[in-house]
Amino acid sequence: MRRADRLFKLVQFLRTHRAATGRQIADELRVSVRTVYRDVGDLQASGIPIRGEAGVGYRLDRGFELPPLTFTSEELEGLALGARIVAAWGDADLAAAVNNAMTRIEAVLPAALRKVLIEAPLFAPQFQSRADMSREVATLRRAIGEHRALRVRYVRADGDESQRTIRPLGLHFWGNKWTLAAWCELRADYRSFRPDRMLEVEMLDRTFDTDGEISLAQFLERPDDDDPRYEAAC
Repeated sequence: MRRADRLFKLVQFLRTHRAATGRQIADELRVSVRTVYRDVGDLQASGIPIRGEAGVGYRLDRGFELPPLTFTSEELEGLALGARIVAAWGDADLAAAVNNAMTRIEAVLPAALRKVLIEAPLFAPQFQSRADMSREVATLRRAIGEHRALRVRYVRADGDESQRTIRPLGLHFWGNKWTLAAWCELRADYRSFRPDRMLEVEMLDRTFDTDGEISLAQFLERPDDDDPRYEAAC
């Protein structure tokens, strides 16, 4: 365990216990009691209000709160990977938004944790251009958020082309492609559509309600995708 993570866990442990002995803390963190004494001393020197009482142990002053943007190293690596996946496979607007968010997080981190975030050895390489993968995704995201119906010209894998009016419900990323969960008015049923097979996309002024029978929750409860009813759009 990195030292920064250990110190974070020590404070969290004291926040959830009225008092704890050095041995109890050592057992929780799987370190020696001597290490606990040293860590507590360092935390106290940095201004963390930890009190030591003979026969009782250590306690944290009530009302103490960690800064709102305190992360473990592993949490930061997870954030870095997620941001890199979005930057590689999301649409340009979403990629810019997540990069801005990561910049703000980076700005308030201590130097040691900033280094973890910047140098996280986790990557999301592109195997083809993002334009091919995320084409129309920005429009689809907006339509989902605004509950706007779409008119699409769609081509299936077998080359069959059709005009559809659909109600977009959610987007799924599968590692090498996106699919759109939607209600297809032509089929009067749920369907999955590949954005990269949409030849034209028009957002309509008509909105729809997702609180009724047609919803993403209902889509997710449908039969598996090998059901023949769902192969037409995929």
